[in-house]
Amino acid sequence: YGWLMLAGILVSIALWSRVAKRDERLVLIYIAALAGAFLGAKLVYLGAEGWLHWHDEKRWVILATGKSITGALLGGYAAVEIAKRFAGYRSATGDWFAIIAPVGIMLGRIGCVLHGCCLGNACEASWFTVNDAHGIARWPAAQVELLFNALALTGILVLRARRVLPNQHFHLYLMAYGLFRFAHEFFRETPRILGPITGYQLAALAIVGLGAVGFVVRQRQSVREAAASGRSQ
Repeated sequence: YGWLMLAGILVSIALWSRVAKRDERLVLIYIAALAGAFLGAKLVYLGAEGWLHWHDEKRWVILATGKSITGALLGGYAAVEIAKRFAGYRSATGDWFAIIAPVGIMLGRIGCVLHGCCLGNACEASWFTVNDAHGIARWPAAQVELLFNALALTGILVLRARRVLPNQHFHLYLMAYGLFRFAHEFFRETPRILGPITGYQLAALAIVGLGAVGFVVRQRQSVREAAASGRSQ
């Protein structure tokens, strides 16, 4: 399972190295993204369900290994913005992260499938269900998220090839993933902390909001830059 996480990191390094050749500050931004993603993944997991395992005899193992994709997206995004301000880097980097994020998540969900974690709700056996280690039929949660990210990556690559909404691809991905994850969470076997709502759904809404705000800010920035370019001509 751990080797897939390492593979995800290596893939992201390979992709980002192509961008980093343009400006050495991008190395700092990537390192910040990685650190922020790890920190966010841990914090959101602890807030969403980690604290529920405090009295478990294996709590230290559970707390040490638990992590959240929603938290990784939130933490990584925040860390990138902080690092860009610190380094004085003003250009957009999101279109590359829009490729890196779904690839990393896909590798992570392959690990979930192989490891048997991040299960869907138990349900009546059907053509689409998968059996867990105890033979219980479940909604294929990891497989569905893997498929979503594959489709999202395809869409992003199409937008990139056709130069549609440049510098907005990561914001689009955040909004799409956040909405997907909020809806899909109802089919996953995760602790409900506010009625039918899970902590991950709250994080998913935060992801949608972050993507929407980023989209609007970037659009306004593009309009200002276009107007300034027109005046200079």
